[in-house]
Amino acid sequence: MALTAGQPLRDPGAMSHGVADARLPELVEQGRLHHEEGHDPEKPIVFRPQGAQPYDDRMLSWQIPDRTVSIWTTGGRAKNVPFTASAEQLATLALFRKGESDLLERDGMWFLYATCEVPEAEPNANPVDFLGVDLGIVNIATTSDGEILARRELNRIRTRERGLRAKLQRKNTPSSKRRLKKRRRKEARRAKDINHKIAKHVVAEAERTGRGIALEDLTGIRERVRLRKPQRATHSSWSFAQLEQFIAYKARRAGVPVVYVDPAYTSRTCAECGHIDKANRVSQAWFACRSCGFVDHADRNSSRNIRARAWELWRRGPHQRPLPHPGQPGPGLDANYAPPPVVPVVQARDLSPGQLTPS
Repeated sequence: MALTAGQPLRDPGAMSHGVADARLPELVEQGRLHHEEGHDPEKPIVFRPQGAQPYDDRMLSWQIPDRTVSIWTTGGRAKNVPFTASAEQLATLALFRKGESDLLERDGMWFLYATCEVPEAEPNANPVDFLGVDLGIVNIATTSDGEILARRELNRIRTRERGLRAKLQRKNTPSSKRRLKKRRRKEARRAKDINHKIAKHVVAEAERTGRGIALEDLTGIRERVRLRKPQRATHSSWSFAQLEQFIAYKARRAGVPVVYVDPAYTSRTCAECGHIDKANRVSQAWFACRSCGFVDHADRNSSRNIRARAWELWRRGPHQRPLPHPGQPGPGLDANYAPPPVVPVVQARDLSPGQLTPS
């Protein structure tokens, strides 16, 4: 939730940490606050100046119909502080808010993050098939239905932002520094918005057709891949992990099963005859099997292989699927069996008519 400027609030350091800093020695002495392992006991515990401040229902109350909050500060209680949110976020707040809220100051704006426990749909234990999703750098996501999502839009945005940042950094003038500060995190926000829309579309399509979702287990891929210097920036900004997380939690809410498969040789295997050959991948965009002559878009061929592996894994039964490590997906892990996520209500976005909205 983005707080509006309808009522000024105190400095974040004074509001968030004044009382806590004064009580730290007392709490440590009473044993109610412990130093982390390896931390020097002589070194004082401090808070970051712009760290988030948690509030429970005693210190912060929501008046959702009026779109205001009442919040405790070191200078007393600030009442009728307005906030802004979309209609969908307001409905989520009214129905599912539970637990504490966090107050955060960022770039001169105040945000409230509310914890909401959204119920999940009954998992689909008998999917009719799987929707394979191949994640890539050139084409962000390609489904086994042949649909290419986002294409090069996100990469064009990143390239333009990197060029602009480099240009402003070279100038090194007061005005260029102001522009750099203003554009900070803009690329990350746009990438997050696109990933939300892709995930929402994929989950909606799988739910509509009664299918599960098949993804590659890309854990540790950044460490495994070696790239030339010009490719490193693009590879480092690849937000595949965020997109997988969005797909997983939206799928749990919709009751859609998600299976992770081994990504080895999915780009070199023919989806028609199963022949594996490095030469099958004739270019970044095209796949041509050296054995049967099958030709297809390379990412679509990969997504079909992902779908086939997930279906085979699912048919073996849950007793033959590998057990996951705590908090980490692995090949064969059904996302419906992971712990339910905490879904925060975040800043509202102004979207043009007809545009998909993140949820």
